[in-house]
Amino acid sequence: MDTFKEHIIKAIKKEVKVDIELETPPDPDMGDYAFPCFSLAKKYKKNPNEIALDLSKKIKKSKFIDEIKVEGPYLNFFVNKKALAEETLNKVLKEKDKYGSNNIGKNKKIILEHTSVNPNASPHVGRARNALIGDTLARILKFQNYNVEVHFWVNDIGKQISMLVLGARNKKNITFDSLLKIYQDISKKVENSPEKEKEVLNILYKLEQGDKKIKNEFKKIVDIAVKGQTKIFKELGIEYDVFDYESYYLWSKKTREALDLLEKTGKFYFDKDNRVVLDQKGFGLGMKMPVLVLTRGDGTSLYPLRDIAYALDIEKKGRNIVVLGEDQKLYNQQINAALLMLEKKKRGVLHYSFVLLEEGKMSTRKGNLVLLEDFMKEAEKKAHKELKQRYKKIDKKAAKTIAYGALKYSILKVSPEKNVTFNWQQALSFEGETAPYTQYAYARICSIIKKNKKTIPKKAELSLLNKKEETELIKKIALFPKIAEKAAKELRPNIIATYAYELAKLFNEFYHMHNILKEEIKIKQARLLLALNVKQTLSNSLNLLGIQVLEKM
Repeated sequence: MDTFKEHIIKAIKKEVKVDIELETPPDPDMGDYAFPCFSLAKKYKKNPNEIALDLSKKIKKSKFIDEIKVEGPYLNFFVNKKALAEETLNKVLKEKDKYGSNNIGKNKKIILEHTSVNPNASPHVGRARNALIGDTLARILKFQNYNVEVHFWVNDIGKQISMLVLGARNKKNITFDSLLKIYQDISKKVENSPEKEKEVLNILYKLEQGDKKIKNEFKKIVDIAVKGQTKIFKELGIEYDVFDYESYYLWSKKTREALDLLEKTGKFYFDKDNRVVLDQKGFGLGMKMPVLVLTRGDGTSLYPLRDIAYALDIEKKGRNIVVLGEDQKLYNQQINAALLMLEKKKRGVLHYSFVLLEEGKMSTRKGNLVLLEDFMKEAEKKAHKELKQRYKKIDKKAAKTIAYGALKYSILKVSPEKNVTFNWQQALSFEGETAPYTQYAYARICSIIKKNKKTIPKKAELSLLNKKEETELIKKIALFPKIAEKAAKELRPNIIATYAYELAKLFNEFYHMHNILKEEIKIKQARLLLALNVKQTLSNSLNLLGIQVLEKM
């Protein structure tokens, strides 16, 4: 549609010599684009209605403009349907899996850090939102030809891991599945015992002093956790290029180097508890006391210092984007303030809100959570049941594809800044705005093509695609490159999710109103070609979400 829009703007500019912004009419029957003439009233000292009428007489029809209508102060344009169909459908057929990419990332590198769950237990659905958003962002950016390197930042030396190390002592045959209970048990003990709290901090102190036995304890626990977590994520098609360990920034003395650099900023001081503190006044952080504490009183480093050291390393490699929960907004602003003090680039960030249970936010420590692994199994079980009810048999591969698609879509369709309210029935529904609905539209097209039993010609009489539903489908397909670019620039996966659903919905509406295979040969060929284009565009959009398609459901 961009070609048509640009032509219309050029035609208007030729007559009025001002900046032009087109609108999309609320009803397709009113036109494809509209130019409101209010802004010209002052310049031409005329009523906007008169200006619209004058312009309609000056602007001529063309290869791109089929009709021009005046609606009060609006000049409405109808694009040439045949030209739109030819340009759009031929482009899809030519570019195939690449259709929708505007190649905006060519020769640009992005380091994308996501997931980074604490290596202390099996991840819950709330934490999985980070991984699902991050994986989709990686797909969206790679689609635009960015060189994307996906990093998993492993918090392997913090207080939570120290607690897990303490809780795991004197226990044999520790497995990934046993970590959650060990962590929850020790959390309760530490919460109710100042002595246990001291023991946890003492383990951390010894770790930073290089105690070999404790280092091995940490490594053993972290390895079990990371292998278990990444196995679950891999099952969902989520993978990582690089694992960055927080401990590296301790043992390599990177934190010391970062501290030395920060000391030179003149914003560095020791507080009354002998902690190293960074004064962050002047960065608009909205804090009563804008400070960032970097070490404990005993000199051991805190997480923010290690994070700064990590950010300094990543900044050298390319543009840095990190996916973080909304509860870390202020923290990320503080890290960026520290980077600016050092005259380094800020890291980009996508914040997301919580996945909620009916009783509130999920927490690993408190135990009020739904494990991602359990959710995946329950989703698959639900898909099995649905397939059996519909078709009296079960295709295990199809059930898994439907289940994982439902899980991903239920989270990705929600704008990142909004909460996802976790609901089994809604998340796994096969009706409405869901992955199964969209996957079914794809499968339906595959079934139509299969029933045709003949190769679909790459050329057809596209002028026959003149029904309203056909035109709306073509316009929607033509919109995909703009949607994909917008999602990449704004880092918003939900834009793609909404688009895929809307395209599937338009096709289903078209399918229920118009026959394909029983029409006369020329209309049949044109509609089959249109269906083939919808199929390709649906596949491309769902692939950006990490959702597989099915040829049969």
